[in-house]
Amino acid sequence: QVQLVESGGGLVQPGGSLRLSCVASGSIFSIAVMGWYRQAPGKQRELVASISYSGSTNYADSVKGRFTISRDNSRNIVYLQMNSLKPEDTAIYYCNLKLNGNVWGQGTQVTVSS
Repeated sequence: QVQLVESGGGLVQPGGSLRLSCVASGSIFSIAVMGWYRQAPGKQRELVASISYSGSTNYADSVKGRFTISRDNSRNIVYLQMNSLKPEDTAIYYCNLKLNGNVWGQGTQVTVSS
């Protein structure tokens, strides 16, 4: 059974940076689509970025040019580098593995505030 564990969240000032990491157990990581989603209070969960097994990426318009998703298939890790953070980026960020279904991590809180 695949499990996902996120880390790297925290409190950062506007304009700052954070890097989220998600480690996956199991052998299917290298063929799965990996994604980062976020959910702010009172809002629906939304896709932030995704990356295919071959490295093709997709971003929400609100984070294009600021966030970068990457993966290391040899270590079963997916990253989300977040730069130029804004208060509206505040949310719980969830790692997602998609392969014949969805697996979710427990989430990590990102708070952007001065």
